[in-house]
Amino acid sequence: MHMYEYVLLCEDSMEGILSGVYEAYRFKKETGIESHDQIHLALQVPDTYRFFTEYRTVDTDYENADKVIATIRGRLGEEVYYRLCLAMVSCFPEKADAVYHTIVLALRDNDRMIMDRLGEEWVQRTFRYARASSNELGHMIEFTRFAELEGGVLYAKINVKHHILPFLMPHFADRLPSENFMIYDEGTDVYGLHPMRQQWYLVQGMEIDQDMLKQTAAEEDYQELFKRFCKTIAIESRTNKRLQTGFLPLRFRPNMTEFQTSQD
Repeated sequence: MHMYEYVLLCEDSMEGILSGVYEAYRFKKETGIESHDQIHLALQVPDTYRFFTEYRTVDTDYENADKVIATIRGRLGEEVYYRLCLAMVSCFPEKADAVYHTIVLALRDNDRMIMDRLGEEWVQRTFRYARASSNELGHMIEFTRFAELEGGVLYAKINVKHHILPFLMPHFADRLPSENFMIYDEGTDVYGLHPMRQQWYLVQGMEIDQDMLKQTAAEEDYQELFKRFCKTIAIESRTNKRLQTGFLPLRFRPNMTEFQTSQD
C-alpha cells in the first residue's frame, strides 16, 4: 500500500523555512502521522502534482520560527544552527526539505555533531548547500569593494548566487563600526544598511536616487591609482587565466575596482 505524503509549501527565507519546520512537527503530532518521512517541505508548487500527496501552504510566522531557533540552539548548539542557516540561504530549491529532515535526525538523537554524519542523505545535502554558501561568503569577504560616496557613505555592490548578505553584513559591521556603509545585492534587490555605531539591517526593494550614489572626486582618483597599481605589478609572461579564474570567478569581477576599465 502506498504511503500517503504531505508537502508543506513555505516561503524562500530562513523564517519561512523554519516556520515550515514548526508546522511540520505540529501537523505530525495533531494528525498522528507515523513518520516524518511522510512530510516534506518545498519552496514552490511543483509543475506536476504527485499521486497520494496533499499540498498545504505554510504562512511565515516569526514567533514560530523563533521557537524553532531556540530549540536548535539549545539542544544542538550554535555551530549546527550556523550551518543550517547557511544551507537555508543557499540557492538550491531542495534546501528546505534537506534542512527539515536534518533537524529531525539531530533532535531525535540529540546529536550536536549531526553535520558530521555525511552517510545520511539529508545531512549530506544540507552540508553541501551550506558549504556552497560558505564558499561564496568567503569570496565576498575578500572581493567586496567599497567606494566613498558624496556625503561620506561607503557603498558596495555585489551579485551572488546565494543570499549571503545577512552573513556578510556582520563581518563588515565588526570591521567598520564607525562608518556609514551599505551593501547592495543586485540579484535579490536587497540593501544592507549600517549606520555608524548602530545595528545593521536589511531593506528589500528600496528606491535609491542614483544621484545619491555619486562618488567623490578623491574616490575616483584613488580607484584610478589602484587600477594602475594592479596593472603595473602584473607580470604578463606569468599570467595564468585558468588558475586566476579558479581563485576569482568571472561573475564577481564587474563589481571589483581592479577589473574595471581605466580612463587611459
